[in-house]
Amino acid sequence: MLIYLILAAQFESFRDPLIMLITVPMSTVGALAFTVIVGASINIYTQIGLITPIGAISKHGILIVEYARQVQLSEGLDRRAAVEKAAQIRLRPILMTTLATGAGLVPLLLATGPGAEARFATSLVPAAGMFIGTLFTLLCFRRFIRSSRASDR
Repeated sequence: MLIYLILAAQFESFRDPLIMLITVPMSTVGALAFTVIVGASINIYTQIGLITPIGAISKHGILIVEYARQVQLSEGLDRRAAVEKAAQIRLRPILMTTLATGAGLVPLLLATGPGAEARFATSLVPAAGMFIGTLFTLLCFRRFIRSSRASDR
């Protein structure tokens, strides 16, 4: 509740923080589900790995929402047009962040030798969380665009 109120104060809206409050838990659940599907254990390493996607997915949502808000205020666009422009401009940085994080974790996923299990557990959760969280962020934002189109009619 505190995080929601802080984000609502930052965005000056009670609706905008919902993107972050939906996508962050979904990325966490998705990462843990992927961990169970792969057969890895949930241990201290996976819990440490959960911190990375939480911060990055929150950043994705904040990037899009804040930019849409700035575009709406500076250019005088309606909500739908501002959201579409923000999604077009911010999609590339979001995807590049996700791909760069995933690519950086590949050596840890493929590591062998002593401590490989700990490195695998530490890198599996952030990689899965980033990809799943980015997918949910883009899907929630797409839903936000569709709902703003329906409210414009």
